[in-house]
Amino acid sequence: MNAKLAILALSIFSLGAHAQPPAEPAQPSATPPAAAAPDKAVPESGLTGQVLYQFLLGEIASQRGDLKLATEAYTDLAYKTRDVRVVRRAAEMAIYARDMAKASDMARLWTELEPQSAQARQLLITGLISLDRLDEAKPQIEAWLHLEGRPVGETFLQLHGLLARSKNKQAALDLIKGLAAGYPSVPEAHLAVAQSAAGAGQNDLALAELDEAMHLEPGSEVAALLKGQLLSVQGDAPALAFWKSFLAGHPDAARVRLAYARGLTKDGQFVEARNEFETLLKNVPESPELHLAVGLLAMQTNDLDAAEKHFSQALSLGYPDESLIQMYLGQVNELRQNDDKAIEWYRKVTTGDHMLQARLKVALILARQHKVDEAVASLKVGKADEPDKVRLVQTEAQILREAGRTQEACAVLDQALKLSPDAGDLLYDRAMIEEKLDRLPAMETDLRRLIKLQPDSAHAYNALGYTLIDRTSRVDEGIVLLEQALKLSPDDPFILDSMGWGQYKAGHLAEAVDYLRRAYSGRADPEIAAHLGEALWKKGDQDEAKRIWQEAAKAYPDNDPLRQTLSRFGQ
Repeated sequence: MNAKLAILALSIFSLGAHAQPPAEPAQPSATPPAAAAPDKAVPESGLTGQVLYQFLLGEIASQRGDLKLATEAYTDLAYKTRDVRVVRRAAEMAIYARDMAKASDMARLWTELEPQSAQARQLLITGLISLDRLDEAKPQIEAWLHLEGRPVGETFLQLHGLLARSKNKQAALDLIKGLAAGYPSVPEAHLAVAQSAAGAGQNDLALAELDEAMHLEPGSEVAALLKGQLLSVQGDAPALAFWKSFLAGHPDAARVRLAYARGLTKDGQFVEARNEFETLLKNVPESPELHLAVGLLAMQTNDLDAAEKHFSQALSLGYPDESLIQMYLGQVNELRQNDDKAIEWYRKVTTGDHMLQARLKVALILARQHKVDEAVASLKVGKADEPDKVRLVQTEAQILREAGRTQEACAVLDQALKLSPDAGDLLYDRAMIEEKLDRLPAMETDLRRLIKLQPDSAHAYNALGYTLIDRTSRVDEGIVLLEQALKLSPDDPFILDSMGWGQYKAGHLAEAVDYLRRAYSGRADPEIAAHLGEALWKKGDQDEAKRIWQEAAKAYPDNDPLRQTLSRFGQ
């Protein structure tokens, strides 16, 4: 035999010492791993011409990406030689080919050749479960549990991960219940049943098994975490109460404390959540993620000094997304009204997902400082994708409009819409400016185009309908548009307000009051209050009208539409 070919053939016969197939199916790479280097201790016996041919066929096929042919070649060779090294290679190739039927056959042959191999047994179980052949899997699992020197608890923990892949959740639960019945004193057995029961939607059984697991192993964090998750189905309070009680007895349970802290945050208990995160931070002071969490909670409770301290720590400890931390440091200084420092932080954000937001923040701060031209200039960027361009233009128009430069704002939108005529957000913004400039025909044109482009835009229907009602004699036409807006967004308080005002304009006072009450209960807005008060006054309920107006005036003393309404009615 040619020496090079012999060495190549020997490489596959030495897999036992050098290469192991994965225990479960994995994403195959473009090329399966080549056979390992030869083991000098392995004899060259059995390398007939036919064996060598099939070996070379399998290897060449695998290198060329023909995994089906490689699997067939190795499978046939495995049956012919019954050499465990070839069987392992055949199983590995079948996994890469995603042929779980052949992988299971090879794993079964492997277990016959090496009955004490945990790896072979696990591969066989994985294959049978993936094929939903649970009845065949059961005796294999029992054999796996009885393997010499293998902890039973460890096997049960792995078993749940395998059975979770079964499509028949009830059959998987029945199987694991039957297996666990023989191990009543093993906490992992009860945990595996609980996990399977949870997957099958049987939460009561899962909770009972978790209680038994924690009776046998009181500090089990895995069991405590799952119990909290199941209790959360009943609401946040039961889960939080359980985790709090668990931590009282097991204060070092870091994973449970993290889940508890996150649960408190979700529940809006920011002070309590911050205390828990700070406890975690004492044990892991070099964690940038924990510093970020504490900083966010400190900012939520307006403790800006602490927020800045923890954000800075996260940055210095190498939090992977530097721009995110820089954004938060900018926000802290904005809240302090230290605008120059905020701009300094925002300008550090020069790459990544937050770059556009940082640029917009800088422009808005400059505008607030009455540096309108500088603000507009800061928005001029080179290349930007379409959504980013729209946001930049919208912000520029907003800055100009708020600075009283309405004509310029409209011109900016005109120019942008020449380049992107179907940009719905820009059409809407221009329509709102056109209404302020008394260009009602142009406004109507833009909104009707927007409705054509986005027939589900409730706000476009609302804006046009309200304008027709409030600024023209086309009240009935406006009401039809508002009816469509309400179909799209039935609980929007501003659309309810528009419809209420439309009914008032049409002389339907009872309907007007009904819509306006619903709007005001949804949002205590001063302009809604002005409309509701006026409808009530006309309906004859002057005392209630006065009460609502006074309530709104106290909360919003500078609102012009409300003040004008009060003036018209001598209030």
